[in-house]
Amino acid sequence: MRIEQIRQRLRAHGAGPGHEYRVLRLWSQALPQGSGKRKPEDYLPLAVRNALPALEADLQGLARLRSEHAGEDGSARLLVELADGQTVESVLLPRQGLCVSTQVGCAVGCVFCMTGQGGLIRQLGSAEIVAQVALARALRPVAKVVFMGMGEPAHNLDNVIEAIELLGTAGNIGHKNLVFSTVGDRRVFERLPRATVKPALALSLHSTRADLRARLMPRAPCMDPAELVEHGERYARATGHPIQYQWTLLAGVNDGDDELDGIVRLLTGKFAILNMIPYNTVEGLAFSRPPPERAAAIARSLHRRGILTKLRQSAGQDVQGGCGQLRARELAKPVAWLVAQ
Repeated sequence: MRIEQIRQRLRAHGAGPGHEYRVLRLWSQALPQGSGKRKPEDYLPLAVRNALPALEADLQGLARLRSEHAGEDGSARLLVELADGQTVESVLLPRQGLCVSTQVGCAVGCVFCMTGQGGLIRQLGSAEIVAQVALARALRPVAKVVFMGMGEPAHNLDNVIEAIELLGTAGNIGHKNLVFSTVGDRRVFERLPRATVKPALALSLHSTRADLRARLMPRAPCMDPAELVEHGERYARATGHPIQYQWTLLAGVNDGDDELDGIVRLLTGKFAILNMIPYNTVEGLAFSRPPPERAAAIARSLHRRGILTKLRQSAGQDVQGGCGQLRARELAKPVAWLVAQ
């Protein structure tokens, strides 16, 4: 379901723009439709009031909590069931953050990611994306939403932009606290600058070597790392939001001194933050994380060389909650991957 379909449904019962906004605001903020000093009978047409119970039931059915897995770091991995029985993952993050999914599965096929191994099953509608936020807000406050869960947002651009525009208005989330994560797609750099709500941007870099990056993300758009950074820099300067470059640290793959030299070459002077994320181990995949002291040394080295670097930890490691893992366990299918390096 798309948000526009909800609007059309309300209009069919005589709702005006203000009525639509209020219904969508309360839903996206996980508040009952009767919330506030003014009761529905004071502002909603009778036909809209009569239609609300059925609409609310449908909205609640868009995303239901199948299971919750709390981590020691304050995060919680949520397995979310959609109306058709498919499942996706959301992650409640410390400090009122939430990571949401935009697709069931993913077509990019990143070799280190569980989600990418099974391919794309279907797109999420914009209402299903917002429904993950409403579900999470029923559990705890959410002030930041990152589109970094299952799926590649650039491959579902219309629905993701529609969800972002609702969350950045009626959803009451600051634009810089909406973070669009992508492997890099030229359509993103064309569309987002024209959007009403311009989110912050996170770009999956993972290597400064075009050949290695192509092997790590075999079905990502063919884009040289330098071109990706060039596009990112223009967007950052236009919006005032620094680009978050994502780098999953893979031992013996992209943690060498040659890559650090490449990072310095690409990002010096850029309006950017480099997020170094040690790999969240997935059983059956031929990758591992560097030792903690090596990861810390990498971050220190880049800092000394003028690159703003944050060493982050993937949430929910103690519950094996890497993106796609909960869904894979739920499906209970054997996993055996052969990864060529």
